Amino acid sequence: MISAHLTDVIFFQFLAKHKHSPFQIPYFYLMQENKFAQFEFIGLMASLMSIVALAIDALLPALDTIGISIGTTQVADNQLLITMIFLGLGIGPLLFGPLSDHIGRKPVVYIGFLIFILASLICVFAESVVMMVAGRILQGIGLSAPRTMAIAMIRDKYSGDYMARIMSFVTVVFILVPIIAPALGKAVLDHFHWKAIFYVQLMISIIVSFWFWKRQPETLSKSKRIALNTTIFSNGLKEMSRHKTTVGYTLISGFIVGSFMVYLSTSQQIFEQQYQLKEEFPYIFGLLAFAIGSAIFLNGTLVLKLGMEKLITTSLFAYFTISLLYIILFHNGQNPNIVILLLFFAMQFFAIGFMFGNLRAMAMEPIGHIAGIGAAITGFISTLMAVPISTFIGRFVVDTTLPLFVGFLICATLSLLILGYLRLPIKK
Repeated sequence: MISAHLTDVIFFQFLAKHKHSPFQIPYFYLMQENKFAQFEFIGLMASLMSIVALAIDALLPALDTIGISIGTTQVADNQLLITMIFLGLGIGPLLFGPLSDHIGRKPVVYIGFLIFILASLICVFAESVVMMVAGRILQGIGLSAPRTMAIAMIRDKYSGDYMARIMSFVTVVFILVPIIAPALGKAVLDHFHWKAIFYVQLMISIIVSFWFWKRQPETLSKSKRIALNTTIFSNGLKEMSRHKTTVGYTLISGFIVGSFMVYLSTSQQIFEQQYQLKEEFPYIFGLLAFAIGSAIFLNGTLVLKLGMEKLITTSLFAYFTISLLYIILFHNGQNPNIVILLLFFAMQFFAIGFMFGNLRAMAMEPIGHIAGIGAAITGFISTLMAVPISTFIGRFVVDTTLPLFVGFLICATLSLLILGYLRLPIKK
Protein backbone atom coordinates (compact mmCIF):
# COMPACT_ATOMS: atom_id res chain seq x y z
CA MET A 1 0.00 0.00 0.00
CA ILE A 2 1.18 3.52 -0.85
CA SER A 3 1.52 4.92 2.64
CA ALA A 4 3.45 1.96 3.91
CA HIS A 5 6.08 2.29 1.22
CA LEU A 6 6.39 6.07 1.03
CA THR A 7 7.52 6.28 4.66
CA ASP A 8 11.12 5.73 3.60
CA VAL A 9 10.79 8.24 0.76
CA ILE A 10 9.69 11.03 3.11
CA PHE A 11 12.31 10.02 5.66
CA PHE A 12 15.17 10.32 3.20
CA GLN A 13 13.78 13.59 1.86
CA PHE A 14 14.13 14.77 5.47
CA LEU A 15 17.73 13.55 5.56
CA ALA A 16 18.43 15.35 2.32
CA LYS A 17 17.10 18.68 3.55
CA HIS A 18 19.08 18.36 6.77
CA LYS A 19 22.31 17.39 4.96
CA HIS A 20 22.68 14.06 6.73
CA SER A 21 23.85 12.31 3.58
CA PRO A 22 27.58 11.60 3.67
CA PHE A 23 27.82 11.80 -0.08
CA GLN A 24 27.99 15.32 -1.47
CA ILE A 25 27.93 16.22 -5.17
CA PRO A 26 28.57 19.49 -6.94
CA TYR A 27 25.74 21.37 -8.55
CA PHE A 28 27.02 20.88 -12.08
CA TYR A 29 26.78 17.08 -11.70
CA LEU A 30 23.01 17.20 -11.79
CA MET A 31 22.97 19.80 -14.54
CA GLN A 32 25.39 17.94 -16.81
CA GLU A 33 23.94 14.49 -16.30
CA ASN A 34 22.31 13.15 -19.43
CA LYS A 35 18.57 13.80 -19.20
CA PHE A 36 17.66 10.41 -20.58
CA ALA A 37 20.00 8.68 -18.14
CA GLN A 38 18.40 10.56 -15.26
CA PHE A 39 14.92 9.69 -16.50
CA GLU A 40 15.90 6.04 -16.75
CA PHE A 41 17.43 6.11 -13.28
CA ILE A 42 14.19 7.52 -11.83
CA GLY A 43 12.12 4.88 -13.60
CA LEU A 44 14.42 2.09 -12.46
CA MET A 45 14.46 3.18 -8.82
CA ALA A 46 10.66 3.52 -8.84
CA SER A 47 10.38 0.04 -10.34
CA LEU A 48 12.58 -1.47 -7.63
CA MET A 49 10.32 0.03 -4.95
CA SER A 50 7.06 -0.65 -6.77
CA ILE A 51 7.40 -4.43 -6.76
CA VAL A 52 6.70 -4.27 -3.02
CA ALA A 53 3.36 -2.55 -3.61
CA LEU A 54 2.56 -4.98 -6.42
CA ALA A 55 3.28 -8.00 -4.20
CA ILE A 56 0.90 -6.69 -1.54
CA ASP A 57 -1.92 -4.95 -3.36
CA ALA A 58 -2.33 -7.22 -6.39
CA LEU A 59 -3.11 -10.11 -4.06
CA LEU A 60 -6.01 -8.39 -2.27
CA PRO A 61 -8.82 -9.42 -4.68
CA ALA A 62 -7.71 -13.07 -4.46
CA LEU A 63 -7.56 -13.52 -0.68
CA ASP A 64 -10.80 -15.50 -0.43
CA THR A 65 -9.92 -17.74 -3.35
CA ILE A 66 -6.46 -18.43 -1.98
CA GLY A 67 -7.95 -19.11 1.46
CA ILE A 68 -10.16 -21.84 0.02
CA SER A 69 -7.21 -23.43 -1.79
CA ILE A 70 -4.95 -23.55 1.27
CA GLY A 71 -7.73 -24.59 3.64
CA THR A 72 -8.12 -21.60 5.95
CA THR A 73 -10.77 -22.22 8.59
CA GLN A 74 -11.44 -18.56 9.40
CA VAL A 75 -11.78 -15.56 7.13
CA ALA A 76 -9.42 -13.68 9.44
CA ASP A 77 -6.66 -16.17 8.59
CA ASN A 78 -6.58 -14.70 5.09
CA GLN A 79 -5.39 -11.42 6.60
CA LEU A 80 -2.06 -13.09 7.44
CA LEU A 81 -1.23 -13.14 3.73
CA ILE A 82 -0.99 -9.34 3.93
CA THR A 83 0.35 -8.66 7.42
CA MET A 84 3.13 -11.26 7.32
CA ILE A 85 4.85 -9.74 4.31
CA PHE A 86 5.31 -6.60 6.39
CA LEU A 87 7.13 -8.66 8.99
CA GLY A 88 9.63 -9.63 6.31
CA LEU A 89 9.93 -6.04 5.15
CA GLY A 90 10.82 -5.06 8.72
CA ILE A 91 13.40 -7.80 9.21
CA GLY A 92 15.18 -7.51 5.87
CA PRO A 93 16.83 -4.08 6.23
CA LEU A 94 18.60 -5.21 9.41
CA LEU A 95 20.53 -7.63 7.22
CA PHE A 96 20.70 -5.90 3.85
CA GLY A 97 21.58 -2.39 5.08
CA PRO A 98 24.94 -3.27 6.71
CA LEU A 99 25.65 -5.90 4.03
CA SER A 100 25.25 -3.38 1.21
CA ASP A 101 27.67 -0.99 2.93
CA HIS A 102 30.21 -3.82 2.84
CA ILE A 103 29.76 -5.48 -0.58
CA GLY A 104 27.91 -2.80 -2.57
CA ARG A 105 24.32 -2.14 -3.59
CA LYS A 106 23.95 -4.28 -6.71
CA PRO A 107 24.84 -7.68 -5.19
CA VAL A 108 22.29 -7.09 -2.41
CA VAL A 109 19.56 -6.34 -4.97
CA TYR A 110 20.35 -9.62 -6.73
CA ILE A 111 20.23 -11.51 -3.43
CA GLY A 112 16.88 -9.93 -2.61
CA PHE A 113 15.34 -10.81 -5.97
CA LEU A 114 16.61 -14.38 -5.69
CA ILE A 115 14.96 -14.74 -2.26
CA PHE A 116 11.76 -13.20 -3.64
CA ILE A 117 11.67 -15.64 -6.57
CA LEU A 118 12.16 -18.67 -4.31
CA ALA A 119 9.59 -17.33 -1.86
CA SER A 120 7.06 -16.76 -4.66
CA LEU A 121 7.43 -20.40 -5.74
CA ILE A 122 6.77 -21.46 -2.15
CA CYS A 123 3.56 -19.42 -2.25
CA VAL A 124 2.52 -20.92 -5.58
CA PHE A 125 2.89 -24.49 -4.32
CA ALA A 126 1.62 -23.79 -0.80
CA GLU A 127 -1.04 -26.20 0.44
CA SER A 128 -1.45 -24.85 3.96
CA VAL A 129 -1.67 -21.54 5.77
CA VAL A 130 1.68 -22.15 7.45
CA MET A 131 3.47 -22.71 4.13
CA MET A 132 1.82 -19.67 2.55
CA VAL A 133 2.66 -17.43 5.52
CA ALA A 134 6.28 -18.64 5.42
CA GLY A 135 6.42 -17.77 1.73
CA ARG A 136 4.98 -14.30 2.32
CA ILE A 137 7.46 -13.54 5.10
CA LEU A 138 10.31 -14.59 2.80
CA GLN A 139 8.83 -12.46 0.03
CA GLY A 140 8.96 -9.48 2.36
CA ILE A 141 12.55 -10.20 3.35
CA GLY A 142 13.56 -10.51 -0.29
CA LEU A 143 11.76 -7.37 -1.45
CA SER A 144 13.21 -5.31 1.38
CA ALA A 145 16.51 -5.47 -0.50
CA PRO A 146 15.51 -3.65 -3.74
CA ARG A 147 13.26 -1.34 -1.73
CA THR A 148 16.07 -0.33 0.65
CA MET A 149 18.77 -0.28 -2.01
CA ALA A 150 16.75 2.00 -4.28
CA ILE A 151 16.78 4.67 -1.58
CA ALA A 152 20.43 3.98 -0.76
CA MET A 153 21.46 4.36 -4.41
CA ILE A 154 19.63 7.66 -4.69
CA ARG A 155 21.42 8.77 -1.53
CA ASP A 156 24.75 7.61 -3.03
CA LYS A 157 24.31 9.72 -6.15
CA TYR A 158 22.59 12.81 -4.80
CA SER A 159 22.45 14.93 -1.68
CA GLY A 160 20.59 17.92 -0.31
CA ASP A 161 17.80 19.42 -2.40
CA TYR A 162 18.83 17.38 -5.46
CA MET A 163 18.19 14.17 -3.60
CA ALA A 164 14.78 15.42 -2.45
CA ARG A 165 14.00 16.38 -6.05
CA ILE A 166 14.86 12.93 -7.40
CA MET A 167 12.88 11.33 -4.57
CA SER A 168 9.84 13.39 -5.55
CA PHE A 169 10.07 12.21 -9.16
CA VAL A 170 10.45 8.60 -8.01
CA THR A 171 7.37 9.06 -5.83
CA VAL A 172 5.31 10.31 -8.80
CA VAL A 173 6.06 7.10 -10.70
CA PHE A 174 5.72 4.84 -7.68
CA ILE A 175 2.36 6.22 -6.53
CA LEU A 176 0.60 4.78 -9.59
CA VAL A 177 1.26 1.16 -8.57
CA PRO A 178 -0.94 0.91 -5.43
CA ILE A 179 -3.73 2.56 -7.40
CA ILE A 180 -3.72 0.06 -10.29
CA ALA A 181 -2.35 -3.09 -8.58
CA PRO A 182 -5.71 -4.40 -7.22
CA ALA A 183 -7.31 -3.94 -10.64
CA LEU A 184 -4.42 -5.84 -12.21
CA GLY A 185 -4.79 -8.63 -9.67
CA LYS A 186 -8.52 -8.89 -10.31
CA ALA A 187 -8.03 -8.97 -14.09
CA VAL A 188 -5.56 -11.84 -13.72
CA LEU A 189 -7.88 -13.65 -11.31
CA ASP A 190 -10.86 -13.29 -13.67
CA HIS A 191 -9.03 -15.00 -16.52
CA PHE A 192 -6.60 -17.35 -14.79
CA HIS A 193 -5.91 -19.21 -11.54
CA TRP A 194 -4.87 -17.21 -8.45
CA LYS A 195 -1.38 -18.63 -8.86
CA ALA A 196 -1.05 -16.54 -12.01
CA ILE A 197 -0.86 -13.41 -9.83
CA PHE A 198 2.38 -14.72 -8.33
CA TYR A 199 3.66 -15.64 -11.79
CA VAL A 200 2.96 -12.11 -13.01
CA GLN A 201 4.89 -10.74 -10.02
CA LEU A 202 7.75 -13.12 -10.82
CA MET A 203 7.82 -12.07 -14.46
CA ILE A 204 7.86 -8.37 -13.60
CA SER A 205 10.61 -8.87 -10.99
CA ILE A 206 12.75 -10.75 -13.53
CA ILE A 207 12.28 -7.97 -16.10
CA VAL A 208 13.17 -5.28 -13.57
CA SER A 209 16.20 -7.23 -12.31
CA PHE A 210 17.46 -7.70 -15.89
CA TRP A 211 16.98 -3.98 -16.57
CA PHE A 212 18.81 -3.21 -13.34
CA TRP A 213 21.69 -5.57 -14.21
CA LYS A 214 22.03 -4.23 -17.75
CA ARG A 215 21.72 -0.50 -17.15
CA GLN A 216 22.52 0.44 -13.55
CA PRO A 217 26.18 0.77 -12.48
CA GLU A 218 27.25 0.29 -8.87
CA THR A 219 26.80 3.51 -6.91
CA LEU A 220 28.92 2.70 -3.86
CA SER A 221 32.62 2.92 -4.68
CA LYS A 222 35.01 0.45 -3.06
CA SER A 223 36.75 3.27 -1.21
CA LYS A 224 33.54 4.07 0.68
CA ARG A 225 32.69 0.51 1.73
CA ILE A 226 32.95 -0.44 5.38
CA ALA A 227 33.62 -3.70 7.19
CA LEU A 228 30.81 -5.64 8.83
CA ASN A 229 30.68 -5.10 12.57
CA THR A 230 29.08 -7.58 14.98
CA THR A 231 28.33 -4.82 17.49
CA ILE A 232 26.55 -2.50 15.08
CA PHE A 233 23.04 -3.48 16.28
CA SER A 234 23.78 -3.42 20.00
CA ASN A 235 25.55 -0.07 19.66
CA GLY A 236 22.61 1.29 17.66
CA LEU A 237 20.09 0.17 20.27
CA LYS A 238 22.13 1.69 23.08
CA GLU A 239 22.36 5.00 21.25
CA MET A 240 18.63 5.01 20.46
CA SER A 241 17.66 4.30 24.08
CA ARG A 242 19.40 7.50 25.18
CA HIS A 243 16.94 9.64 23.23
CA LYS A 244 13.37 9.94 24.54
CA THR A 245 12.21 11.48 21.26
CA THR A 246 13.50 8.57 19.20
CA VAL A 247 11.86 5.95 21.42
CA GLY A 248 8.59 7.88 21.69
CA TYR A 249 8.04 8.58 18.01
CA THR A 250 9.08 5.02 17.11
CA LEU A 251 6.37 3.67 19.41
CA ILE A 252 3.79 6.07 17.97
CA SER A 253 4.78 4.94 14.49
CA GLY A 254 4.21 1.32 15.54
CA PHE A 255 0.68 2.08 16.75
CA ILE A 256 -0.27 4.11 13.67
CA VAL A 257 1.22 1.64 11.18
CA GLY A 258 -0.42 -1.23 13.05
CA SER A 259 -3.86 0.36 12.99
CA PHE A 260 -3.56 1.15 9.30
CA MET A 261 -2.45 -2.40 8.51
CA VAL A 262 -5.77 -3.60 9.94
CA TYR A 263 -7.52 -1.77 7.12
CA LEU A 264 -5.05 -3.05 4.57
CA SER A 265 -5.54 -6.68 5.59
CA THR A 266 -9.34 -6.44 5.98
CA SER A 267 -10.21 -4.16 3.04
CA GLN A 268 -11.06 -7.04 0.72
CA GLN A 269 -13.23 -8.63 3.40
CA ILE A 270 -15.02 -5.34 4.14
CA PHE A 271 -15.81 -4.25 0.60
CA GLU A 272 -16.36 -7.63 -1.06
CA GLN A 273 -18.17 -9.49 1.73
CA GLN A 274 -19.76 -6.90 4.00
CA TYR A 275 -20.73 -4.50 1.20
CA GLN A 276 -20.92 -6.96 -1.71
CA LEU A 277 -18.78 -4.72 -3.92
CA LYS A 278 -16.50 -7.32 -5.43
CA GLU A 279 -16.32 -5.70 -8.86
CA GLU A 280 -15.87 -2.20 -7.46
CA PHE A 281 -13.26 -3.14 -4.84
CA PRO A 282 -10.10 -2.44 -6.92
CA TYR A 283 -11.36 1.04 -7.80
CA ILE A 284 -12.39 1.83 -4.21
CA PHE A 285 -8.97 0.73 -3.00
CA GLY A 286 -7.26 2.91 -5.58
CA LEU A 287 -9.39 5.91 -4.67
CA LEU A 288 -8.44 5.64 -0.99
CA ALA A 289 -4.80 5.17 -1.95
CA PHE A 290 -5.05 8.45 -3.83
CA ALA A 291 -6.33 10.14 -0.64
CA ILE A 292 -3.17 9.12 1.18
CA GLY A 293 -0.97 10.09 -1.75
CA SER A 294 -2.45 13.58 -1.95
CA ALA A 295 -1.71 14.13 1.75
CA ILE A 296 1.88 12.96 1.29
CA PHE A 297 2.42 15.41 -1.56
CA LEU A 298 0.80 18.23 0.38
CA ASN A 299 3.01 17.38 3.34
CA GLY A 300 6.06 18.40 1.32
CA THR A 301 4.80 21.99 1.27
CA LEU A 302 3.18 22.25 4.69
CA VAL A 303 6.07 20.72 6.61
CA LEU A 304 8.25 23.69 5.65
CA LYS A 305 5.65 26.15 6.91
CA LEU A 306 4.29 24.37 9.99
CA GLY A 307 7.01 21.91 10.96
CA MET A 308 6.82 18.15 11.50
CA GLU A 309 5.83 18.30 15.16
CA LYS A 310 2.77 20.47 14.56
CA LEU A 311 1.64 18.36 11.60
CA ILE A 312 1.97 15.17 13.64
CA THR A 313 0.02 16.64 16.55
CA THR A 314 -2.78 18.01 14.37
CA SER A 315 -3.07 14.82 12.32
CA LEU A 316 -3.05 12.62 15.41
CA PHE A 317 -5.87 14.60 17.01
CA ALA A 318 -7.80 14.40 13.73
CA TYR A 319 -7.23 10.64 13.61
CA PHE A 320 -8.56 10.34 17.17
CA THR A 321 -11.57 12.61 16.58
CA ILE A 322 -12.68 10.93 13.34
CA SER A 323 -12.46 7.49 14.97
CA LEU A 324 -14.45 8.64 18.00
CA LEU A 325 -17.11 10.29 15.81
CA TYR A 326 -17.60 7.09 13.80
CA ILE A 327 -17.96 5.01 16.98
CA ILE A 328 -20.52 7.46 18.42
CA LEU A 329 -22.58 7.47 15.21
CA PHE A 330 -22.46 3.73 14.52
CA HIS A 331 -21.92 2.20 17.96
CA ASN A 332 -24.73 -0.31 17.32
CA GLY A 333 -22.44 -2.16 14.91
CA GLN A 334 -24.55 -1.58 11.81
CA ASN A 335 -22.48 -0.59 8.81
CA PRO A 336 -23.24 2.85 7.35
CA ASN A 337 -23.92 3.62 3.72
CA ILE A 338 -20.85 2.96 1.58
CA VAL A 339 -20.48 6.65 0.72
CA ILE A 340 -20.34 7.56 4.41
CA LEU A 341 -17.81 4.79 5.12
CA LEU A 342 -15.59 5.96 2.27
CA LEU A 343 -15.78 9.52 3.56
CA PHE A 344 -14.60 8.40 7.00
CA PHE A 345 -11.84 6.25 5.51
CA ALA A 346 -10.69 9.08 3.25
CA MET A 347 -10.48 11.50 6.20
CA GLN A 348 -8.59 8.95 8.29
CA PHE A 349 -6.10 8.15 5.57
CA PHE A 350 -5.63 11.80 4.70
CA ALA A 351 -4.57 12.31 8.33
CA ILE A 352 -2.31 9.26 8.16
CA GLY A 353 -0.60 10.68 5.08
CA PHE A 354 0.81 13.47 7.23
CA MET A 355 2.07 11.12 9.93
CA PHE A 356 4.00 8.21 8.44
CA GLY A 357 7.06 9.96 7.10
CA ASN A 358 7.06 12.74 9.68
CA LEU A 359 6.97 10.25 12.56
CA ARG A 360 9.95 8.41 11.11
CA ALA A 361 11.87 11.63 10.54
CA MET A 362 11.17 12.90 14.07
CA ALA A 363 12.36 9.60 15.52
CA MET A 364 15.57 9.86 13.50
CA GLU A 365 16.32 13.52 14.19
CA PRO A 366 18.39 12.95 17.38
CA ILE A 367 20.33 10.04 15.84
CA GLY A 368 21.24 11.41 12.44
CA HIS A 369 24.86 10.40 13.11
CA ILE A 370 23.81 6.72 12.88
CA ALA A 371 21.14 7.24 10.23
CA GLY A 372 21.68 3.94 8.40
CA ILE A 373 21.42 1.46 11.23
CA GLY A 374 19.10 3.81 13.12
CA ALA A 375 16.59 3.74 10.25
CA ALA A 376 16.79 -0.06 10.08
CA ILE A 377 16.27 -0.56 13.82
CA THR A 378 13.46 1.99 14.23
CA GLY A 379 11.71 0.50 11.21
CA PHE A 380 12.10 -2.99 12.63
CA ILE A 381 10.72 -2.00 16.04
CA SER A 382 7.66 -0.23 14.59
CA THR A 383 6.99 -3.23 12.31
CA LEU A 384 7.42 -5.66 15.21
CA MET A 385 4.71 -3.69 17.00
CA ALA A 386 2.45 -3.23 13.97
CA VAL A 387 2.13 -6.87 12.91
CA PRO A 388 0.65 -8.27 16.17
CA ILE A 389 -1.50 -5.15 16.62
CA SER A 390 -3.04 -5.53 13.17
CA THR A 391 -3.40 -9.31 13.53
CA PHE A 392 -5.21 -8.99 16.86
CA ILE A 393 -7.60 -6.21 15.85
CA GLY A 394 -8.27 -7.83 12.48
CA ARG A 395 -9.72 -10.91 14.18
CA PHE A 396 -12.69 -8.81 15.33
CA VAL A 397 -13.50 -7.37 11.88
CA VAL A 398 -16.00 -10.02 10.81
CA ASP A 399 -19.49 -8.66 10.14
CA THR A 400 -18.99 -4.94 10.75
CA THR A 401 -16.37 -2.23 10.39
CA LEU A 402 -16.90 -1.00 13.96
CA PRO A 403 -13.94 -2.98 15.45
CA LEU A 404 -11.68 -1.37 12.86
CA PHE A 405 -12.52 2.13 14.11
CA VAL A 406 -12.28 0.98 17.72
CA GLY A 407 -8.76 -0.16 16.86
CA PHE A 408 -8.05 3.22 15.28
CA LEU A 409 -9.28 4.96 18.43
CA ILE A 410 -7.24 2.81 20.84
CA CYS A 411 -4.04 3.26 18.84
CA ALA A 412 -4.66 7.01 18.49
CA THR A 413 -5.29 7.33 22.24
CA LEU A 414 -2.09 5.49 23.16
CA SER A 415 -0.18 7.60 20.64
CA LEU A 416 -1.54 10.83 22.11
CA LEU A 417 -0.51 9.70 25.59
CA ILE A 418 3.03 9.08 24.34
CA LEU A 419 3.01 12.44 22.58
CA GLY A 420 1.95 14.12 25.81
CA TYR A 421 4.79 12.40 27.65
CA LEU A 422 7.26 13.66 25.06
CA ARG A 423 6.04 17.21 25.67
CA LEU A 424 6.75 17.02 29.40
CA PRO A 425 9.75 19.13 30.44
CA ILE A 426 12.95 17.18 31.11
CA LYS A 427 13.86 17.15 34.80
CA LYS A 428 17.35 18.33 35.48
